[in-house]
Amino acid sequence: MAAPKSSRRDDSSISDKDLSEQIKAATKDSHVRAENTALMQNYQKGQITLPQYKLLLCSLYEIYKAMEEELDKNLSHPGVAPIYFPQELARLEALERDLGYFFGPEWQKRITVPAATHIYTQRLRKIGKENPKLLVAHAYTRYLGDLSGGQVLGRITQKAMGLKDDRGVSFFSFPGVPSPNRFKQLYRSRMNSIELSKEEREEMLEEAVRAFELNIKVFNDLQRILSVTDASENQDVSERKPNAGFSPVFQFAVGVCVALATLGMGIYAF
Repeated sequence: MAAPKSSRRDDSSISDKDLSEQIKAATKDSHVRAENTALMQNYQKGQITLPQYKLLLCSLYEIYKAMEEELDKNLSHPGVAPIYFPQELARLEALERDLGYFFGPEWQKRITVPAATHIYTQRLRKIGKENPKLLVAHAYTRYLGDLSGGQVLGRITQKAMGLKDDRGVSFFSFPGVPSPNRFKQLYRSRMNSIELSKEEREEMLEEAVRAFELNIKVFNDLQRILSVTDASENQDVSERKPNAGFSPVFQFAVGVCVALATLGMGIYAF
């Protein structure tokens, strides 16, 4: 399937070397679409439940597992080496701690991962094998988005679920990055140092758009599931107790939609 074409109006005013700004411009429309999702706004209001958050962690675990394993495999690639910061940015161990906290020592046997998440991980595996430099678009989108919104989201999550300490929210903490703003400047500078031909640069921008579009496609698919499930649940709403558990399909869908909302919230702080 061909990558979605980006709509850019201001590329001519951006230096050819300023890849980070070009990605930001290329994905502007996707930013806005993600930012205005109802689920993202609900997350900001603290309207997230423990089942939703646990499913969010499951989805993020699979995404980061694929991305970080592919980055590790390609750490010496000239297109990857400049932005390879495992000590500062790696999220996999933090996610494993969070999953262990909520699911117990055998968490790997208990996690649930939606099919739509596998579509994204398959893309990461594919480019890691065939075109590693495109991992940059995904790493920039994912890491800097989480780094930008991590502290705020961590506090929202703690408050919403009544967590007393940082257990269960390790994902949002970046102990290896004492100054997020300075680190983001460094990261963008390293990105901009990557040598790309005109064709490779265009391919990179399209991959950044693809990353957003894959997530938005997941959101749209799950929104349809939510609508169907919600209509079914409403038929017997009077029989349910307040705050009763939702159906597995509902939990499943909302969890991943919240993951998309998290992406949209964080990345816009680039």
